[in-house]
Amino acid sequence: MQYLLLIYIDPTLIQDLPADEYDRVMRGCIQHADKLEAEGTLVLSQRLEPVNQARTLRTRDAQARITDGPFAETRELLAGFNLINAPNHEDAMRIAQQFPWSRYGSIEVRPVEDMNVERERVGA
Repeated sequence: MQYLLLIYIDPTLIQDLPADEYDRVMRGCIQHADKLEAEGTLVLSQRLEPVNQARTLRTRDAQARITDGPFAETRELLAGFNLINAPNHEDAMRIAQQFPWSRYGSIEVRPVEDMNVERERVGA
């Protein structure tokens, strides 16, 4: 089964880190991700550009509306994600705990649905 680890950070907690400490944490995170990828646990990992680079699209009553940045005001911002293979939710949580980012925000662990099941269901 696959799980998406959505990594949210509190920008003030990251900004308060000295640059060398941030680099140490990031280096360790990348090395850990490389290990997980080599063993087949990590499928994909990506860091996102800052939210000021984002745009949000909403369509209501056939009218598309594009706004800059994320719509909701929140203290924690989506900073990246990891797509992993894990046999169950508990193991996915264990893997999430191996990453340092919950100390600077949170990591949401969400099961990924099999789109082929939905594809068959709707006849696509």
